[in-house]
Amino acid sequence: MSMIHEIVSGVPRNKLPKRKGRGRSGGQGKTAGRGGKGSSARQGSPHWKPGHEGGQTPIHRRLPKRGFSNENFERRFYIVNLVDLARFEVGTMVDAQVLRDAGLIPDMKQPVKILGEGDFSTQLTVVAGWYSKNAREKILAAGGEAKNAAGQVFEFPKPKKKFIPRAEVKKPGKKAAEEASQAAAAKAPVAEAPQAPAGEAPKAE
Repeated sequence: MSMIHEIVSGVPRNKLPKRKGRGRSGGQGKTAGRGGKGSSARQGSPHWKPGHEGGQTPIHRRLPKRGFSNENFERRFYIVNLVDLARFEVGTMVDAQVLRDAGLIPDMKQPVKILGEGDFSTQLTVVAGWYSKNAREKILAAGGEAKNAAGQVFEFPKPKKKFIPRAEVKKPGKKAAEEASQAAAAKAPVAEAPQAPAGEAPKAE
């Protein structure tokens, strides 16, 4: 004799969808629970893009634009941590194709960025688009290699020099220049004429 919990556990979890459009006797009314006419009454789910407001001007068009966003120019990566690379054998070359086959990235449309989460002691040759500083240090400390997408040794770019504008030097006005020249002339020593020795008459020119 079967118990009730045995019967319930044998019932499939997902039921088949109810067949609609079988008339009033189906329990859904004349329109089969789909309402009136329109895209929602057709077969399949209605094709409404995100933000659709039934024909009303959507909110992203009603609001004004402010500032600048670099979302369209942002560099995007698939993130893989070092703790996920511990499954590979020593000496393996881990690139995007290997990560894809292992199920660590969904596809190869974006470059891979390696982060340094977790302990890492496996000697691997990792080929990726970018590394965090911590991840690169751990890979090299384990005796492995960190290479870029072109297969060359990965190096961080040199830091850019910050532009420091020069302080603006204001030129003195005409009046200030005249006062400065007069002050300099007053401070300069006055050259005295040579005096003739006593007892001699000055020579006539």
